[in-house]
Amino acid sequence: MTVLGIDHVQLAIPPGGEERARAFYGATLGLVEVEKPAAMRGRGGMWFQAGPVQIHLGLESEMRPSVKAHPALVVAGLDAYLARLAAAGCAWTEATDLPGIRRGHTTDPFGNRIELIERGGPVVA
Repeated sequence: MTVLGIDHVQLAIPPGGEERARAFYGATLGLVEVEKPAAMRGRGGMWFQAGPVQIHLGLESEMRPSVKAHPALVVAGLDAYLARLAAAGCAWTEATDLPGIRRGHTTDPFGNRIELIERGGPVVA
C-alpha cells in the first residue's frame, strides 16, 4: 500500500457565497474554477484548481469556518500573492518558526484558514 498524493481538500462555504469564493480563490489566489461532474452539480458549491492542486468548496447551511485545519499551498512568488491579498483587503499573518521556509496565513471570505508556503530552495514538483 502506498499513498500517492492528495486529490483535493474540501472546505465549507455558506449558501450564497459563490461570488465571494470566486473573487478570493479565482481572482486573488489565481486558481481556475473547474466544472464539477454533472452528477455533483446539483449539490452546489464549486471546485478550483492550480496545477495538480484542487480545492473543493461545499455548501453548508450552518457553516463554521475551519480555523485550525487548513490547506497549505506551496507557491512561487509569495510577494506577488501578498500584494494581491493586500489589494483584496485580506489580512496576512507571517509565520517565522520554520527555518528556510517563508510562510503565513490568511483567511478566505468565510473565515477558513489558508496557508501559503514558499520554500527557500526550488519548489519540488
